[in-house]
Amino acid sequence: MKVKQKKPTLSVVIPVYNEASTIVELIQSVQNSGVTSQEIIVVDDASTDGTQEVLKKIKGVDTLITRSQNGGKGAALREGFAAATGDIVIIQDADLEYDPQEFRSLINPILKNRADVVYGSRFVGSQPHRVVYFSHYLANQFLTFLSNCFNNLNLTDMETGYKAFKREHLQKITLTENSFGIEPELTAQVARMKLRIYEVGISYHGRTYEEGKKIGFPDFLRAVWVIIKFGFHFDKI
Repeated sequence: MKVKQKKPTLSVVIPVYNEASTIVELIQSVQNSGVTSQEIIVVDDASTDGTQEVLKKIKGVDTLITRSQNGGKGAALREGFAAATGDIVIIQDADLEYDPQEFRSLINPILKNRADVVYGSRFVGSQPHRVVYFSHYLANQFLTFLSNCFNNLNLTDMETGYKAFKREHLQKITLTENSFGIEPELTAQVARMKLRIYEVGISYHGRTYEEGKKIGFPDFLRAVWVIIKFGFHFDKI
């Protein structure tokens, strides 16, 4: 008799690009997050630094997707979301800036049926935060303010890399952004659907560019355009 496997509560989608130095520690942290019913989905976005070879040796990854061409974070997330089977889907960056030990606090509002979407905010709460670039702080505050204006929300950290969703709602969203513009697009889409959005405070261990940080000024400009595009419904034209 074939035993039917229980569907995981949490699907952890990890987009990866050139993170050979951090991916092993990150996967281990996810496995030790304290959430026992979870699946790990890794999407390698055509890494060139040996990340793919490292990934093939890691045990405990339930689904490994390797892209032949680099498409950006948004493109990688779309593939990861499509492969997810859990009740809740969480985005986990591969660079150790976000701590998987905080999965439980992120998904609790959903498990208690108070939220459909939860954002992990780097700007509320008492968790430790590494002090890095003032310019990034200003850019984040501007983008969050602009997004809030168009979407009638009061988020403190729209650009956060920690977002958790009920998969049933995520499946109804058609995403188009390939780059870091996926963050404002996701926010605009969940606002349109009038989903229940919560924020919880998280820690943040930011990286410098010397340590591998990738987001830059072109991504800021793209995010501004995405917010305006969805705010004025240009995406429907």
